[in-house]
Amino acid sequence: MRINSSFGKVSLLALALVLMSATLSFAKSNEYKFKVHNNTKQAIKKLLVSVDSKKWGEFDIGDGIKAGVTEELVWDKSTDNEPCEQYFKVQFADGEWSEAVKFDFCEKGLVLEFN
Repeated sequence: MRINSSFGKVSLLALALVLMSATLSFAKSNEYKFKVHNNTKQAIKKLLVSVDSKKWGEFDIGDGIKAGVTEELVWDKSTDNEPCEQYFKVQFADGEWSEAVKFDFCEKGLVLEFN
């Protein structure tokens, strides 16, 4: 009886570990990611996104995206219920803004390039 009880506890623990690792890998796979490639000669200092191109939210890009660099960005989980298609614009180091452009951020492998 004791052997079965021990086996049951080990089996239950193993099952719990498998389920936890599956849950974590599923959560990671649902992150919405995209890349920004700055092919200009000046840094990108701000990145703004909007559902309707009227009300803008700032995307956290730290100190910015240097000239010639590609950065991978991940959407905050708070945006999970927003539509995939959003407007996007950036501000360069000289203060100039890019035009607002609409992208489908659910597209896998999306790379936004600035020339």
